[in-house]
Amino acid sequence: MSVPDYMQCAEDHQTLLVVVQPIGIVPEESFFRIYKRISAVSQVNVRDSQRVLYIRYRHHYPPENNEWGDFQTHRKVVGLITITDCSSAKDWPQTFEKFHLQKEMYGSTLYDSRLFVFGLQGEIAEQPRTDVAFYPSYDDCETVEKRIEDFIESLFIVLESKRLDRATDKSGDKIPLLCVPFEKKDFVGLDTDSRHYKKRCQGRMRKHVGDLCLQAGMLQDSLVHYHMAVELLRSVNDFLWLGAALEGLCSASVIYHYPGGTGGKVGSRRAQGGSFSAEAGNRHRPGALTSNGINADTSAEIGRAKNCLSPEDIIDKYKEAISYYGKYKNAGVIELEACVKAVRVLAIQKRSMEASEFLQNAVYINLRQLSEEEKIQRYSILSELYERIGFHRKSAFFKRIAAMQCAAPSIPEPGWRACYKLLLETLPGYSLSLDPKDFSKGTHRGWAAVQMRLLHELVYASRRMGNPALCVRHLSFLLQTMLDFLSDQEKKDVTQSLESYTAKCPGTMEFITLPDGLKLPPVPFTKLPIVRSVKLLNLPTSLRPHKMKSLLGQNVSTKSPFIYSPIIAHSRGEERNKKIDFQWVQGDVCEVQLMVYNPMPFELRVENMGLLTTGVEFESLPAALSLPAESGLYPVTLVGVPQTTGQITVNGYHTSVFGVFSDCLLDNLPGVKTNGCTVEVIPALPRLQISTSLPRSAHILQPSSGDEISTNVSVQLYNGETQQLIIKLENIGTEPLEKLEVTAKTVNTKEKLYGDFLSWKLEDTLSQFPLKPGKIATFTVNIKVKLDFSCQENLLQDLSDDGISVSGLPLSSPFRQVVKPRVETKPINPQESSKVGDFSHVKTLEAILNFKYSGGPGHVEGYYRNLSLGLHVEVEPSVFFTRVSTLPATSTRQCHLLLDVFNSTEHELTISARNNEDLILHAGECQRMAIQVDKFNFESFPESPTDGTQFANAKQLEEERQQAKGLEINSKLDICWKIPSLKREGEASVEGVLNQLVLEHLQLAPLQWDILVDGKLCDCDIVVDCKVGDPIPLEVKLTNWSKHSVGPFALTVTPYQDYQNGVHNYELQDAITFVGSNTFYIDSVKPTKDSVYFGALLFLYTGDFYLNIKFHEDNCSRELPLSWFCLPSVHIRAMEPMVQTKL
Repeated sequence: MSVPDYMQCAEDHQTLLVVVQPIGIVPEESFFRIYKRISAVSQVNVRDSQRVLYIRYRHHYPPENNEWGDFQTHRKVVGLITITDCSSAKDWPQTFEKFHLQKEMYGSTLYDSRLFVFGLQGEIAEQPRTDVAFYPSYDDCETVEKRIEDFIESLFIVLESKRLDRATDKSGDKIPLLCVPFEKKDFVGLDTDSRHYKKRCQGRMRKHVGDLCLQAGMLQDSLVHYHMAVELLRSVNDFLWLGAALEGLCSASVIYHYPGGTGGKVGSRRAQGGSFSAEAGNRHRPGALTSNGINADTSAEIGRAKNCLSPEDIIDKYKEAISYYGKYKNAGVIELEACVKAVRVLAIQKRSMEASEFLQNAVYINLRQLSEEEKIQRYSILSELYERIGFHRKSAFFKRIAAMQCAAPSIPEPGWRACYKLLLETLPGYSLSLDPKDFSKGTHRGWAAVQMRLLHELVYASRRMGNPALCVRHLSFLLQTMLDFLSDQEKKDVTQSLESYTAKCPGTMEFITLPDGLKLPPVPFTKLPIVRSVKLLNLPTSLRPHKMKSLLGQNVSTKSPFIYSPIIAHSRGEERNKKIDFQWVQGDVCEVQLMVYNPMPFELRVENMGLLTTGVEFESLPAALSLPAESGLYPVTLVGVPQTTGQITVNGYHTSVFGVFSDCLLDNLPGVKTNGCTVEVIPALPRLQISTSLPRSAHILQPSSGDEISTNVSVQLYNGETQQLIIKLENIGTEPLEKLEVTAKTVNTKEKLYGDFLSWKLEDTLSQFPLKPGKIATFTVNIKVKLDFSCQENLLQDLSDDGISVSGLPLSSPFRQVVKPRVETKPINPQESSKVGDFSHVKTLEAILNFKYSGGPGHVEGYYRNLSLGLHVEVEPSVFFTRVSTLPATSTRQCHLLLDVFNSTEHELTISARNNEDLILHAGECQRMAIQVDKFNFESFPESPTDGTQFANAKQLEEERQQAKGLEINSKLDICWKIPSLKREGEASVEGVLNQLVLEHLQLAPLQWDILVDGKLCDCDIVVDCKVGDPIPLEVKLTNWSKHSVGPFALTVTPYQDYQNGVHNYELQDAITFVGSNTFYIDSVKPTKDSVYFGALLFLYTGDFYLNIKFHEDNCSRELPLSWFCLPSVHIRAMEPMVQTKL
């Protein structure tokens, strides 16, 4: 056997070989269309049996290979199908004669044959024949598949008869000796009656019967016969046939273990057969259900599993078989095919290293002198097998050898196209692709030296093919991707070659399509020169336009109805990366700055370098560069003029280097730093200039947003003071100023501000609009500084050291608490602040006033200009509240707020509150002012995060509630200060002074107690008059304003007399008596409800009496704070009754 079949796989041993060939002149397209339909019938279920027959079709098969049919029956041609074109009846005899001649070629092995005749109609076509089928045309042949199935069944009948004939042990009959072609001359003259000879005949016949059983679908029987053949042949040292028996045993075991096959798609298709899949599924389950019911012959399964080789043993037996084949020079093809089969099995087992050993052995198997075409096929198959086991670089190595073989000098007409095609297929194995984008990501992959050699071979093959465009493309790719690995001399050689090619065929940015459909992408020279940064330059600060958002009441359309979407957020993030936050103006010269350098060892001339843009008509003004050898970073400014309005995107730049035109896109330059690439081009807008009554400030504001401030002004104010800022707005442009929006933002401050820092009324200014060019409008801003008025710790120390008396209750008193200073309010320089008498703790506030204005055609398009005014405010302290406390008032619904006020200015100052007289404070003086206030009901403020969803957590909610309480208290106090000598005045806020304890004292208790004596409400200094001897009604009313039910409670009323000397007399049993009980029992009171309880007193003597009401200590009263049981004092004056006497 001289022609190896590299597509052989282990499961081919169970197939019947059928050759399909044309007779006469048959169109190739028509033949292969019928051949495809025939080959689709690759497996047939045998009638009345569970066996499946597998067919292997070939349209070309060397007759000399058929001579090895006895050695391995799957190599024997058992079926012949011929296809012919016959249009007339007179051609039929000649056609039929050719059919018989074709049968004679394989006649010794054929089981059956068929002739398919297309185009013949009439009497001959109507005659019924079993071996001939007539069809009117290639399109009208619906029964081809059915004919093939019948043909395969006839093959099975012959196969089964041969199997039964050979398998039956006919005692007395002499078993023939099966031989391979080269053995026949060696057996001449042997003693046919010797025991050794008979064992050889038996062993070979057993192996032959095993082949027939495997083809007939009897896997178990074949395993038994193979095992017997191995034992017989091993005993007589018949190594060639022993190897064949071992290989048959391996094939049957592979079919058992891997029902999906080892040959790729063909094997996979086999596994889809119903009967075969059912058998494979039941294979490991003795007694499982089959198509005929329960399989009672469980011994078949047990025997099969016992005789079947394990996956590891399969490879060992393959090695042994190949070693036996290697002993015979004429069995090289058999040895080679066995290596290929073993490799396919190992590929499924994922044992790549062992598979590589088999392949290495296959490389060194010596066959006859192969033709160049056979060498190419051999190396290509080796490459595919190495690819299958994951040896990609080894696969590429053999593929490249196959490519070089296509252009071997011994070939009269070298196949450069085939060589080029095979070279392209080697690229993935060497981590090489023809897309330059793959080389712009991360580090270089693969061996650069090998890759450059391969690219040079592609260039050479392209030149020999006569395709200069391909030469330019591959040379450009070599120069672009391998630039870092080329020596200086190689760089010069490659560029000279490139220039010589581009003189005939300039390099373009078009895709090159190869005949097989592969498209070669363009190769832009992004490294000639190398660009490190691309920066789009902005317009001057005062002229930069912006897109309107909420101005003029325009609604900004959103791209999605959802509040948040990760996909939209991601796409918008990419848009921000590419789109910059400034705009260009139509008709203005716009600049883009590039930082480039030349990596070549010689001067680099770059011609026709300009910008690539989309979206707006753009006039690019190209530039020509001449960069010195290995230059450093070199700035290049590319300019152009946008001709229309809209959105313009700078996609990259274009160059012409060495005759290659390149469009270098920024997306393909990962190492380039850029501030964005998309700019909006807008129409004309007006221009605004502002001036103020305040002096310019030496402090230049630097906002965190990076905006530039065009004008900065400063002002000095006392804490709590308000001042007006007059701003003049002048339109110095050519378009009318139609719309104006003013916003303010406080920056660079850690101070806590109370109230509005900046406020204004824009309506007065807008009434002067539209503002024509050259006209002026005025705008007024109120600056109100109200910082924390609480005392600082270091200030208290200064007061003590300076001997200033700070009156008030002791610091340890529960009614006062010094407010701790904030960390950020500590002075910057502690040495200066520690000086005695230094109380001028000046604080700084900075804000930016933004003027957004629009008009003209730019306003129609929704754009505006932005002008910023920086405001620097130095805040000097006016007054401090050093301490705060409360004292109870005579009424339970009122209290006294005590404030220790310190004048920190150098001037005399007066301070006043609502319904209080003015308090005069000299410089550095501290006095106490008492303000009587009504207690507050704070229950209306939110108490949980569910009530105030704008707060992040409970702590923030509590801070907001406390701030709201302070704001309400401050609005009722209305504390103001004045400095008469400077004619300056302002407010003083207690918002930051009040602590939690003071707030609790200022809050109404949730339980409201009302005591009525004789119908009069007792509170404050009210004295109830009554007469001795008359019962006085006493009412106790409880109103529950808390959120929970309270009670029950028990109260005891005890009268006493106050002698005004600290002595109270409770022994008043003879002076006062109760009508009923002196103890009141109060049931549970629900929220917002009240409850009234009645009693009566009877005074027996005159005098001033007081009632002391005490609560009984029980569980209900202990759970509530003492402040909830605050009852008003009761003062009753008993007088003598008016007696009318008769005179």
